[in-house]
Amino acid sequence: MPSIVVVGANWGDEGKGRIVDFLAADASASIRFQGGNNAGHTVVNDMGTFKLHQLPSGIFNPDCIAVLGPGMVISPEALSQEIAEVKEAGMEVKLSISDRATLCLPLHALEDTLEEQRLGDAAYGSTRQGIAPAYGDRVMKKGILVGWLNQPEVLEQRIQFMLDWKMPQLKALYPECNFTQTAAEMTQWLLNVTEVWRPFICNVTLPLKALQKENANLLFEAQLGAGRDLVYGEYPWTTSSNVTAAYAGIGSGLPTLHPERVIAVAKSFSSSVGTGTLVTAMEEQDNFRESANEYGATTGRPRDMGYFDAVATRNGVELQGATEIALTKIDCLSGLSELKICVAYAGEHSENPIWPQTEELKPVYEEMTSWEEDITGCRTFDSLPQAAQDYVTRIEELMGVPVGMVSVGPERDQMIIRN
Repeated sequence: MPSIVVVGANWGDEGKGRIVDFLAADASASIRFQGGNNAGHTVVNDMGTFKLHQLPSGIFNPDCIAVLGPGMVISPEALSQEIAEVKEAGMEVKLSISDRATLCLPLHALEDTLEEQRLGDAAYGSTRQGIAPAYGDRVMKKGILVGWLNQPEVLEQRIQFMLDWKMPQLKALYPECNFTQTAAEMTQWLLNVTEVWRPFICNVTLPLKALQKENANLLFEAQLGAGRDLVYGEYPWTTSSNVTAAYAGIGSGLPTLHPERVIAVAKSFSSSVGTGTLVTAMEEQDNFRESANEYGATTGRPRDMGYFDAVATRNGVELQGATEIALTKIDCLSGLSELKICVAYAGEHSENPIWPQTEELKPVYEEMTSWEEDITGCRTFDSLPQAAQDYVTRIEELMGVPVGMVSVGPERDQMIIRN
């Protein structure tokens, strides 16, 4: 069975959760390989509607191991709450949590918030969950590893080491910083809130290598999309980790991974939340945003809405090394009076494949025929209205990669498989 990596082609919020949930029916392991509690994956299935932030979206397959890889930064209390919500729905979770992942602490969330407040109008648009400070501490070799939760004495020592380095800086830069917890208090709090998942901490490489030897189907899931990648995204309005398929092996615990399939998930229109550039932004967004339910899964912030940006999406597809595309939320375009695709940019630096930062770029549009029909009941490509078929095939032509999956609704069975 193949290893499949599911990644975002845009700025996040493409619908990766529903794609992973669909594919997980045939998977032996569902693995998150980067990110943390700063973005959500919405999953709708026969058990209900779930907004997952750290658990892999394949967790609803009872025969599938859910793996939190070493590339993640894990918010401990939030993970415990998420596990409780899934269990309340009737799932018996099977977890493997990397001992090499980094903890994202309440102190990191405070640091994140204080920095956004200091920046004011120049803020990055962070969700203020502490992701950047947690990754920053890891790079500075002051991070707190998940594995130390099973070594309380080492845990307290490392927290003290971090506090001795961090607190003088925070108090100097943010005079209003009032964090007073001691290393001993933080250690005890961590031991309390992680009790439910500490037994699952392990070297995740071992069970994953065992599954590889059994020729099992492994499913790797990224958070956010190519436009938010730390290195190749719209810097500095990026996340703080690598969201590309190339990082899947390193971040999952299988650094020698050679996936057979890389599925880049792209939304059938553009949307973005937080700070950054949306070249194809619509003049009137409110009605479309409401009908498409485009609000952030973590913060509830309204997303900026735009027409499909083939330039940015093609860049994302190439960056991800995608073998195929999953196109989501095409059902939301039904009844849209004006439908078009951005096929180029006009303006200075228009040939630069990197996402625009400060340049005044203007979209060059290709008009498409819209459709009125409700397509949520379609299960084959031929059953779609001709205009919808033309829209998908035009995107496929512009991307240079097959559109193998077309989502026509949030439910698990609302999926058209083309290849």
